[in-house]
Amino acid sequence: MTTSPLEKRRIGQTALEVTTLGLGAASLAGIFTEVPDAQGRATLQHALDKGLTYVDTAPQYGLGRSEHLTGDVLRRAANRPVISTKVGRLLKPVDPARQDKGLWVDPLPFNQAYDYSYDGIMRSHEDSLQRLGLDRVDILYVHDIGTATHGVEGNRPYWQQLERGGYRALQELKASGAVSAIGLGVNEWQVLMDAFALGDWDVFLLAGRYTLLEQTSLDPFLTTCVKRGASVVVGGPFNSGILVGGDKFNYAKAPEAVVQKVRAIEAVCRDFGVPLPAAALRFPLTHPAVCNVLPGPRSPEELDGILDWWNVDIPDALWSALAEKGLLAEGTPVPGGRVIPAR
Repeated sequence: MTTSPLEKRRIGQTALEVTTLGLGAASLAGIFTEVPDAQGRATLQHALDKGLTYVDTAPQYGLGRSEHLTGDVLRRAANRPVISTKVGRLLKPVDPARQDKGLWVDPLPFNQAYDYSYDGIMRSHEDSLQRLGLDRVDILYVHDIGTATHGVEGNRPYWQQLERGGYRALQELKASGAVSAIGLGVNEWQVLMDAFALGDWDVFLLAGRYTLLEQTSLDPFLTTCVKRGASVVVGGPFNSGILVGGDKFNYAKAPEAVVQKVRAIEAVCRDFGVPLPAAALRFPLTHPAVCNVLPGPRSPEELDGILDWWNVDIPDALWSALAEKGLLAEGTPVPGGRVIPAR
């Protein structure tokens, strides 16, 4: 299966199309380690120069820093890419000495306040346009709603906010043409099934749950996306770094069972002369619901490395070999229209 960065896929049933490789702008805001602003801007510009047509950002990333950097570059772009940002967090000015920086090394001087209500989403959208310095974004994701972020009890009032007004705000923004697509951006697939019960969505950004290492979202989530005509952007294709030589999985040190599975996958890739990161990047696109894979390089050089992996020729037999060793979940679609059968 040969895929180029310039191949495009449609977002749900909208008129939007994106290259199958995009740029996630979270890392550029300095998560775990600092990224100088000039380096962040250079990375964004390099992505555009290489033909990538989808960039994702969010208020949370660097507590406003990512949106500022993204806007600085995209305002001057000859051909503006498809842009997504997120709602659900409002940024409140704070004394830096009292700031909760989270995982961000040098964020802007704000704290975040969760708000998934009608007014909160409308304000979040407007605030993002101001930080970006742009007249519009194309996609709005509801960010990090669900039990993974808020816990079971903590999530209930936030879900009620979305159910009683937030979803209506998103529908109005789309109906007015202010945005072209709406969805959720989360790290857990279960809440996306709850979202389908609320109504229709165009696209979901799901991080880490449909990767070469983990296919827990296959059914019922991805099968429902196909039935409902919704697309999926796969964030975190390297599972926080474990699939690219790091030791983190889901933002924490990887447990031994995960390390052993990664070694087994890597051994199969080695047999076919395929770098593990190359297989990790391309694997999600074997599913018909997936429209884009969204890594987060920190520099132009890292992006070039990703592009080198992206352009590796991956034989279909690699996926079959992984399946035969029980390293892909049953029901996983692979090239040629085949599906991994039950074992």
